[in-house]
Amino acid sequence: MNKSIIIRSMLFVTGVSCSLLSFAQRDTTKKQTIDITSSYKPVLRNAVKVNFSATQLNADTSKNVGPYNIPPQNLFYSYQPVSLRPLAIAQDSLLNLGTRNYVKAGFGNYTTPYLSAGFSFGDGKTSLVNVYADYVSSKGAIQNQDYSELNIKGGGSYFTADNEIYGRASVRVQDNYLYGYDHAVHNYAKADVLQRFQTLSLSGGIRNKAETGTGINYNPHVEVNLFSNENKAKESSLVLTVPASKTFAESFTVKVAAKADITSYTSKNLQPNVKFTNNIYSIAPELVYAKPLFNIHAGVTPTWENNKLSVFPNIYGEAKIQDKIFLVQAGLTGRFIKNTYQYLTSVNPFLQTLSFQQNTKEIELYGGLKATIGSHFNFSAKASWLTYSNLPLFVNDTADGKTFVVRNESRLYNFRIHGDMSFVKQDKFTVTGGLTFNGYNGMKDNDRAWGTIPLELNASLRWWAFKQVLLKGDFMAFSGGAFLMKDGSDVKLGGGTDLSAGVEFAINKRFSAWIDINNIFNNKYQRWYSYPVYGLNVLGGAIFRF
Repeated sequence: MNKSIIIRSMLFVTGVSCSLLSFAQRDTTKKQTIDITSSYKPVLRNAVKVNFSATQLNADTSKNVGPYNIPPQNLFYSYQPVSLRPLAIAQDSLLNLGTRNYVKAGFGNYTTPYLSAGFSFGDGKTSLVNVYADYVSSKGAIQNQDYSELNIKGGGSYFTADNEIYGRASVRVQDNYLYGYDHAVHNYAKADVLQRFQTLSLSGGIRNKAETGTGINYNPHVEVNLFSNENKAKESSLVLTVPASKTFAESFTVKVAAKADITSYTSKNLQPNVKFTNNIYSIAPELVYAKPLFNIHAGVTPTWENNKLSVFPNIYGEAKIQDKIFLVQAGLTGRFIKNTYQYLTSVNPFLQTLSFQQNTKEIELYGGLKATIGSHFNFSAKASWLTYSNLPLFVNDTADGKTFVVRNESRLYNFRIHGDMSFVKQDKFTVTGGLTFNGYNGMKDNDRAWGTIPLELNASLRWWAFKQVLLKGDFMAFSGGAFLMKDGSDVKLGGGTDLSAGVEFAINKRFSAWIDINNIFNNKYQRWYSYPVYGLNVLGGAIFRF
């Protein structure tokens, strides 16, 4: 027998014997149990918590440059014809050092005292009141070539959450002397040639500060003017204006303005005296369509002038071209120019007391161009064809020629060209200029447009040469118009030029010194026939701020 088989048989017998011996020793009276031991233990896992990492984000190196156009910080000036006084007073420009109250005083040749003052009250948030006053007078080399003017005016506003309530008041006393007579023939006393105009003006209104919930904007206001020529005439005017507008869908705006202009006039010491009223009522509905590149205004203005109806067109628009640099404008508009005694004497202060009033009807067809080049330069040009009915012309009276009378032209045309420019660099350097050409033609009742100016040029300079030094200059030139003299002959004046210069020096925050030199060319031109202005005149003084 194989040895390995014998060994395996012996091991098997031994194992079986041991098992039987163990089984024989157990207590079989007890219940049998089986213990199972396992290493696996089931457990619940912890909930996963969301943790925020503080890792810094990578920088975005891409560049996304969007368009951002800053509008030019420029000012736009409008040029309007103003009467030329015997003394050419240069425009006053005070050094603004942050103070709200000032007194400016000075003196010059032609015995010219000058005084100006301004005061401000209120915080500017709930209320604001400004009061101004100025006085100037001069005595010329010609007998009775004197002039004086006093102005006192004040204005204030009271601000509520939604509205601004505002009011204005002013008093003006202006003494003109009728020195335009032949001094070799006449010798008038000073009181006999005095023409004193007195004006009291009151106005007030209320306007919304922000658009109302219904989208309506309003600004009703009223103005009262009491005007008199001492011992000659009295004139009172009441002007009530009620404008309103509402915008729809951001592009359409409906506007309407109702206006009542009521005037009463009474003369004194005329043979005979006159008393009449001059009333104009109008209502102007208008539809505006506005887009970023163009806008159109379309409307009509029915107007009742002394119970006679006239309907004026009111159509105009603007369009931008060449990347919004150039703007083209065109329109057809009409209006009444109310020729009150107050208005006509503001044009010609040597006017004779009126015995009648006729208003001027004006229709204008125009086209033009505006442009902004760079950040500082602006210019505009406009050509107009105007039609006038009852335009007042001024001719010398037939007595001694020292006053002017009104002679109306029933129909007159005017081809007008106007251009202006401005170069403004913040508030440090400003140059402006304007040119106006008037080509009157088609007269029916007069041979020429008496007393008008065919060509007018003006310019202005303001330059802060240093931190505390302001240099200024003004230039005016015009071509002479035609005048009809008392003997029926006509004369054409030679025109005139007037150059003024001045300087203001701030000594400190309280005190400044100033000097103005007017009519540097010493040109004694005549805007009105037989009324030469003063020659070279120099004024100087000081300014105190507090």
